[in-house]
Amino acid sequence: MARVITTIRPMEAADIAPVSAMEKAVFTDPWSENAFKEELAAVGRRYLAAEEGGAVVGYGGLLIVGEDAHLVTLAVAPDRRERGVGTRLMIALVDEALAFRASHLTLEVRVSNEAAQRLYRRFGFETVGLRRHYYRDEDALIMWAMDIDSPAYAARLAEIRGDVA
Repeated sequence: MARVITTIRPMEAADIAPVSAMEKAVFTDPWSENAFKEELAAVGRRYLAAEEGGAVVGYGGLLIVGEDAHLVTLAVAPDRRERGVGTRLMIALVDEALAFRASHLTLEVRVSNEAAQRLYRRFGFETVGLRRHYYRDEDALIMWAMDIDSPAYAARLAEIRGDVA
């Protein structure tokens, strides 16, 4: 089977329709197209799209506040999961956070989303708390990856990059 090339690039306005469709397929409380338009235009935000063969197969976004970067969303099309798309997006999002001089990353993830939690732990995230009723129907774990600008984290990231090369 030929290897599919995943390209990670900045999300554009033209990506909003396919991203919104994926959002509806993946999340129980999806963002609207207008929410994505506002996020793409907002200061301190960075959104990326994963593309394969001209189709958007994943996306992710960051909110940068001082030395902290908040991973606000990450999704991979159900038929593209377990193929490294999420890992490639995470690498690119960490790179973006570092470009903004962030030292720490944080996120919330559904308590039931064990696959996402595994991905985040691979990137050094640790659970530090619980947000009750964060989602309409479920609690969220609060996770942090500290000192992403350190040599130790650079070594972790290099190892992950090698795994998906």
